[in-house]
Amino acid sequence: MSQEIVYIENALSRVNAEAVLKIPQFSIRSGQHWCLFGGNGAGKSLCARLLLKALPSGAAHVHYAEGMDPARDVLTVSFEEQQRLWTLDNRHDISEYSSDARDPGTTVASLVLGGSAADERFHDILRSLGLLELQGRGIRFLSSGQCRKAMLAQALYQRPRLLILDEPLESIDREAQGHITEALARWMSPQTSTLLLCRRERDILPGITHLALMDALAMIAQGSIESMRHDARFVEICQRRTALPDTLPAPVPGRRRFAPLPEGAALISLRGVSASYGERRVLHELSWSMKPGQHTLIEGPNGCGKSTLLSLINGENHMAYGQDITLFGRRRGSGETVWDIKARFGVVSNEIHNRYVKGWRVLDVVVSGFFDSVGLYDDAGAGEQQAARQWLQALGIADLARRFYHTISFGQQRLVLLARAMVKYPSVLILDEPCVGLDEQTRTLILAITDRIAATTPTQILFVSHTRGEAPACINQWLSFTAQGVVIREG
Repeated sequence: MSQEIVYIENALSRVNAEAVLKIPQFSIRSGQHWCLFGGNGAGKSLCARLLLKALPSGAAHVHYAEGMDPARDVLTVSFEEQQRLWTLDNRHDISEYSSDARDPGTTVASLVLGGSAADERFHDILRSLGLLELQGRGIRFLSSGQCRKAMLAQALYQRPRLLILDEPLESIDREAQGHITEALARWMSPQTSTLLLCRRERDILPGITHLALMDALAMIAQGSIESMRHDARFVEICQRRTALPDTLPAPVPGRRRFAPLPEGAALISLRGVSASYGERRVLHELSWSMKPGQHTLIEGPNGCGKSTLLSLINGENHMAYGQDITLFGRRRGSGETVWDIKARFGVVSNEIHNRYVKGWRVLDVVVSGFFDSVGLYDDAGAGEQQAARQWLQALGIADLARRFYHTISFGQQRLVLLARAMVKYPSVLILDEPCVGLDEQTRTLILAITDRIAATTPTQILFVSHTRGEAPACINQWLSFTAQGVVIREG
């Protein structure tokens, strides 16, 4: 009989003033591979934190097998852990003190090996995940998807007694998803144990043996994967949908509007634009324009240059200067400020998502969109406050206005960021992987709201996605990064 490596019994763990996590009984045995399934806000991440004894009010209800140390024997692959690694690595950056102004920091190889010497198994794992050519690159220079693969390689190489996977296929291109699925199928054996946190039925990995259902911060059912797929509660959660608002809020009356485009001008125009990081060429003589009425999808594999392209456009990347980039009829470097550029864009992205730390209420986060700041440092008028509340109402989260942003669920945070991006009615709404980490219900709402914005407002859409079929219906221009170069088509 397999050994019980961790179990929870009668846990009532207070999360904040409004919420309590309820786990009556749950255990993981060696050789079992569990899926913790539920929508955004169901309590999956909280349950995983409870297992790690990271929720103080519930730690007494968590028990490990004798000799098992969660700090040593449990590894987690998640967006939160990825952000922690990036933050730590950036904090130790010494490039300004080095002779060549470069510091690779923690490389893929050093992250995976953890002090061990490279061996054949190390190379096999990197080869299976498409990381061999990246083993010497610092993790801070990887795309989000590449960093996720490096963390998976670390887990597979170090072989923890329990591997916790929070949506391991998110933000990963289609080819790499296949490699990861195969690698994890080999991992899931009678000698290992896994806890997969999952929001969509299609993302349940093939090797999963058991499923526990979470809803409203409670574990409501559990059993074998075969029996749970037919459970009425599982089916109901998979089929949940949110109704669209009848109308979208109007712009704030009297607030400064953007100057009209010159006759015949494109919103965005790039001619022969290139970008490199050291010796690595990311963009090569790219020419592309986004004209009035166009809504553009940018797609391509991890590390192909999508994020670099966005940063050249929205004022974040200094490599834009000296190149032929025109935004809203004005050449970059002709006297405009970064804030002049940012004013025309609304942005929803993982980067902005991770910038908001503790201390900001939801309403303040939305109002900060008027000022293009992370946090609210300017006095907002009654009009701005009302517009923020109206957008929260339209997205079905008006009751969250006074809650702190860091206490609400991941999916609710994404909706808040969409409201933040739209309160000023930007010329272009940049949605950079907006559906990452969302359940089917919230994904459907995000895509439908995007189509409503495109159809009923002057705002145009710039949408970035790795996932086939995950784009709004309004898209009429496609910019695809391929092995042969960038392909642009319209229709």
